[in-house]
Amino acid sequence: MKLASLNHARDGQLIVVDSSLQHYVLATHITPTMQSALDNWQIVEPQLNDLAKQLEAGTAKSLPFEPGKCASPLPRSYHWADGSAYVNHVELVRKARSAEMPETYWTDPLMYQGGSDTFLGPMEDIAMVDEAWGIDFEAEVAVVVDDVPMGINQQDALQHIKLVMLVNDVSLRNLIPGELAKGFGFYQAKPSSAFSPVAVTPQALGDAWDGSKLHLPLRAILNDKLIGQPNAGIDMTFDFGQLIAHAAKTRALCAGTIIGSGTVSNLDRSQGSCCLAEVRMLEVIAKGQATTDFMHFGDRIQIEMLDSTQQTIFGQIDQQVVAYHEPL
Repeated sequence: MKLASLNHARDGQLIVVDSSLQHYVLATHITPTMQSALDNWQIVEPQLNDLAKQLEAGTAKSLPFEPGKCASPLPRSYHWADGSAYVNHVELVRKARSAEMPETYWTDPLMYQGGSDTFLGPMEDIAMVDEAWGIDFEAEVAVVVDDVPMGINQQDALQHIKLVMLVNDVSLRNLIPGELAKGFGFYQAKPSSAFSPVAVTPQALGDAWDGSKLHLPLRAILNDKLIGQPNAGIDMTFDFGQLIAHAAKTRALCAGTIIGSGTVSNLDRSQGSCCLAEVRMLEVIAKGQATTDFMHFGDRIQIEMLDSTQQTIFGQIDQQVVAYHEPL
């Protein structure tokens, strides 16, 4: 089953989308929003599944699906926590700012809590005041959970994954060192993230989903150039069960909590990278200096995952970086 949210008020209108992302049907007669669906998942999931079957069979009155009319599946969330599950990526990025990586990073996940009061739509511009902030994309996978009790173990945590989606975790690389030097974590360096047009149930991912990881390449295309397509299921040091359990160690997680994987990265560099910080660090290692710029106004980033038949699964995150102007 594939779900999305049409742009409507603050929390969108819930729709069910067909498997090929060609048509949709409103699901508001079942439950109005994605958050309300997650709040009542055990009750509404069977009804949403029935509607999805009707849509696939052509017996539901449908409309053409247009990703540009969608908000992120959750236009805002009570809780957005992003991990850094690909530790080889962490090691590279830390080298870029001459920071040593403690050995515990291989045994205990990194995670930060990001701003979740506003998410960008999948085709919404990334508006920034200053290019000098070091604007970067980060292509990631994320899961959405229902209510998770505090102290859950990693195996039981997997049962709480209800949806999977893609993320562009926008980062302002040149603001990060100064913020981290204060010892209090990210804030200004992590503006609003964007998510794929569609969120997908794990069952709909078939064999690509092994219960804890998604085994498919994640494509990042900048200005029509493929930057990378590393496989999200390879070199993931911490799976989603471990990330959820880590987030829930000292607190319960409410329904609708989003847990991100961090930038997808493979040790095999032939498949490229899912962020520019990693591209630049590899240039430093190979050439002694970085030659790739961070993003400029006018740049376009596209993030997408294709299935084994080369069909899009989640739809495409397709964003342009623009100069921010105060609203009149």
